[in-house]
Amino acid sequence: MFYRLFVIIVYILPTYLSSKKSIFPTFRDTIHRIFHTLLPMSSPGTKYRMSDSLPPNLRWQKSSLFPHLALPHKSLQACSYPASGSVRHLSRFGKLLPILGAASPCYYRNKVEAAFGLDRSRKVIAGTYEPRSHRIVDINSCLNEDKTATAIIVTIKKLLPSFRLAPYDEDARTGFLRHVLVRRGIHTGEVMVVLVTASPVFPSRQNFLKALLAAHPEITTIVQNVNNRRTSVLLGDREQTLYGPGFIRDTLCGMSFRISPRSFYQINPAQTEVLYRRAIKAAGLTGKERVLDAYCGIGTIGMIAAADAREVIGVEQNPAAVRDAIRNAKENGVENIRFVAADATEWMQAAAAEKLFIDILLMLSLIHISEPTRR
Repeated sequence: MFYRLFVIIVYILPTYLSSKKSIFPTFRDTIHRIFHTLLPMSSPGTKYRMSDSLPPNLRWQKSSLFPHLALPHKSLQACSYPASGSVRHLSRFGKLLPILGAASPCYYRNKVEAAFGLDRSRKVIAGTYEPRSHRIVDINSCLNEDKTATAIIVTIKKLLPSFRLAPYDEDARTGFLRHVLVRRGIHTGEVMVVLVTASPVFPSRQNFLKALLAAHPEITTIVQNVNNRRTSVLLGDREQTLYGPGFIRDTLCGMSFRISPRSFYQINPAQTEVLYRRAIKAAGLTGKERVLDAYCGIGTIGMIAAADAREVIGVEQNPAAVRDAIRNAKENGVENIRFVAADATEWMQAAAAEKLFIDILLMLSLIHISEPTRR
């Protein structure tokens, strides 16, 4: 397979590199250093002193997830690369352009996950796991999470005792609620709540839903996902819609996208639009190209690029995401794109063997610098 242009989109999530083992240690450390230039830093090796005025949960987040983070008083748009070896390392892959920092670096995350449990006093808590542990840190507010999503999780935490619904205990394998996932369409305002339970039996279901909707009428759909496996994977294989259509919609670069519980969708829509436009501009599409959108998710960048391409092929392993992608293309009237449910690496190897010519390869590379809820 021949590639005239290889476009790699690197989307750095604002958390820290939790893994000490990496097949790309040099690249990992380079990205880590670049990330720290996005925020005010203390000198290397210096312990950052947290503000005593911060709530305890925020002190933990800032000290554990953002070891060099000061309060974000200034915009991230004036960022620059460090004077270290980062430029030298990344320059091997191509010309480095200025960093495009976010104008609003707080409360951007449109997808929020929380693990539920009990503290030592048997009080219900919900939040993220401490790094490399099974200990849940109770969180009532977070600098990078959508405020509406966080408020819904706090409400659910308060409602559980009233309905005698216990959080799941992974050691005893008892209890009901394991996790809550909230997704919000930033442009549409639609809100999805996914209740991840250990059992399909939902005691006092209607009364619980009534109380939750009364507290948060902005919720447009509620889904119950059943996960009874001994695993750190958030979602199980079974789910049922309890309220609303079972999905939400959001808009990105002028297109509408359907988002289901399992679908991948960018967590920072504002920066995603900046990122996508830059990538498509760099591709230099003329309308004659066949474009491959590898690991396409629900088809966002591929559908946006289709307006300037002859043909787009989206490859995604997640069947739910592929179903959403097909619907999204149909609803947006994009006819020159097709989707394949397959592992993108294997599909590209097969395409190369068949000598399928691809003009442009779009690849979304997520440097997942941490998902605390996944330990």
